[in-house]
Amino acid sequence: MQDKLWYKEPPNFWDEGLPIGNGRLAAMVWGDEEKDVLTLNNEWLWRGVNRNRDNEYCADMLQEIRNLLKKKDYFKATALANAFMGGKGGVSGITGRVDAYQPAGELEFKINSLKKYKCRSLDVIHGIAECDRSTDDGEVHSSFMAHLGYNNIICHWSGVFSGELRYSRAEDKGANGKLYVEKDKIEFDCKFDGGIEFKTCVRIKTDGITEVDGNGFIIRNATELTAYINIVTEVKGIDEELKMYPAPHEVSFEEIVSSQEKLFSDMMSSFDLQIEAEESCLSTSERIQAVKNGENDILLPLLYFNYSRYLLISCSACGDLPANLQGKWNNLICPPWECDYHFDINLQMNYWAAEELNLSNCVEALLKYAESFMEHGRKAARDLYGCRGIYLPIQTDAWGRSTPESYGWAAWIGAAPWIAQHFWKHYLYTGNIEFLKDRAYPFFKEVALFYEDYLVEDDNGVMQIMPSQSPENRFEGTGCFPVSIGISSAMDVQLAYDAFGYAIKSAEILGIDRKCAAKWSRLQGKLPEFKIGNDGRLLEWDEEKVEIEPGHRHVSHLYGLYPGDIFNEYSRTNQYKAAIKSFNCRMAQGGGHTGWSRAWSACICAKIGDKDSFWLHINEMIREFATVSLLDLHPPRIFQIDGNLGASAAIVESISQYWGGKLHLLRALPKAWNTGKIKGYRVPGGHSVNFVWIDGKAEQIEITIGFENQLIVNYNGKDYLASGTPGEKVVLKF
Repeated sequence: MQDKLWYKEPPNFWDEGLPIGNGRLAAMVWGDEEKDVLTLNNEWLWRGVNRNRDNEYCADMLQEIRNLLKKKDYFKATALANAFMGGKGGVSGITGRVDAYQPAGELEFKINSLKKYKCRSLDVIHGIAECDRSTDDGEVHSSFMAHLGYNNIICHWSGVFSGELRYSRAEDKGANGKLYVEKDKIEFDCKFDGGIEFKTCVRIKTDGITEVDGNGFIIRNATELTAYINIVTEVKGIDEELKMYPAPHEVSFEEIVSSQEKLFSDMMSSFDLQIEAEESCLSTSERIQAVKNGENDILLPLLYFNYSRYLLISCSACGDLPANLQGKWNNLICPPWECDYHFDINLQMNYWAAEELNLSNCVEALLKYAESFMEHGRKAARDLYGCRGIYLPIQTDAWGRSTPESYGWAAWIGAAPWIAQHFWKHYLYTGNIEFLKDRAYPFFKEVALFYEDYLVEDDNGVMQIMPSQSPENRFEGTGCFPVSIGISSAMDVQLAYDAFGYAIKSAEILGIDRKCAAKWSRLQGKLPEFKIGNDGRLLEWDEEKVEIEPGHRHVSHLYGLYPGDIFNEYSRTNQYKAAIKSFNCRMAQGGGHTGWSRAWSACICAKIGDKDSFWLHINEMIREFATVSLLDLHPPRIFQIDGNLGASAAIVESISQYWGGKLHLLRALPKAWNTGKIKGYRVPGGHSVNFVWIDGKAEQIEITIGFENQLIVNYNGKDYLASGTPGEKVVLKF
């Protein structure tokens, strides 16, 4: 059963619960033997205390930092860059200004006269979590969903039961909350000191006897209870949002379930991956434990993959904001890293596979979020670096403020060009010219303008990036700082190369800005070369430097290998081989020691065709970095969703991947997945691909032609050409 998580026992912790969400609203469904607990979230529920923060002007310090870098005084350059461009918080001990993502509270239903806890499950195809219990009065069935249509969280209990339904929110000295309970409603109004206001509304419908009691209801002799939950904030207007998403209390629960199943399964079924193997009869927790004990479970990674797609939809389908570090799920007033957005890998990783997995609509939240920084990002570029164009921060929250807020890490200008990759990808997969003209190209142009002013020409005519860093790594000579500031790190050069490329290609497609494109082409051609060290590794910095952490969790300098496509078997083959050697050395020194880092490692292994290492990394993610509900963990035990979503990119990459202008099939197919099929895989050019493989071999591929009229397919080292008109189905035989 690879589309359902199920358990015989209740969760022990919040992160062992079952997440439901629709993008705007989310809840973690957990509890214990007697009670169901929903920890509630709204995507816009950030404290808001620092939503108007700004930068002080410090661009006049840039030249002094550059002078220090030219003298190779990296310690002073790093110190000065952090003092003026590094923000607050982090290793400085100063409280940062990134707002924390907040829980709205918890709704709990305690069922009386429990006799036996039976099971719980999450159907990832239909987006519904369920639980079954026995009481002295009979069977009780619970259902939970974040409805994609009604945009409410809906809970339903059926059977014969009595119990207590209560709402609460954890103690929070910086919040002023008032709870109202009357007849069939619970309302909680709350305002953060100096921040935003929000409201949680719970409306109930039951055939039982209800009695208002403190922070909820006592319910007796019911056969049915439905709770409709809405959470709204002042960001969109509390009254306006309540009117926009009323509780569907006049709709039967059967109709609610039917519509949710249809809406959610329509999104999930846009892509399908199946593997032929014997199904396990064990519960999900038993399967995970067996893997931890060293046993093989061929299909558990497939469940992990389907669950990852479910999580992406649940984070993004109806949302304005993209998935944060924990998707849309958080239970803490003070969560790790504020449960925020990190632009130096984590946010991008969340959406690496969205286009390929036929979930382009989920990418919209990411693109809208990046665009929300445009106005303040221009001001930040001027204030911090004296440049035109746009600057995006390394760490941030919901408010679109481009302020560096992580001293020690934040003196970095690569966030905007990295996120630009997703604008370019969205165009490549959809072919939407209006999107390219009105949204993507304006973003590319801002990034290119920044580089125009930021690049420094050296005595040899090379355009250097300075200051520069390789997130989040360091070399000897920069003291206790967690990240070293230098000149033209490999990642910064690769990002600049790609960013200029997006702008140049877009201008050509649109037939505009020829002089600008020519200038960008000249600058791109004068960027530093992609250097290889004396030991054959791709250099991480501009010259040979001693790494403090040879097994660092980041492999930022390998961006050009994955998720980029600067280095491959056809293009810059020397750098391609050097990147692989660099990666293998990093792994040999203990790299990949977090969940998201394992996911990145698995992606790279799939890209280079190392099927055994890919399979190892994917299984190690489950063995070392997964809760019983398969949520990805960052040591010591912090839920981070990027590992889940990054793993989906690695898994699909092992079977079907696009680079060098060609679609490559079964490049890193693990031996355990010898027979299977894939449907709905998307390719640049707008093509859709279906194929079956048996005993590790594909006999043919079916391609639905997209907006471009041809696709080159590479299989077993041989190229095959598919051509046709948009919508035409073409079959290639191997």
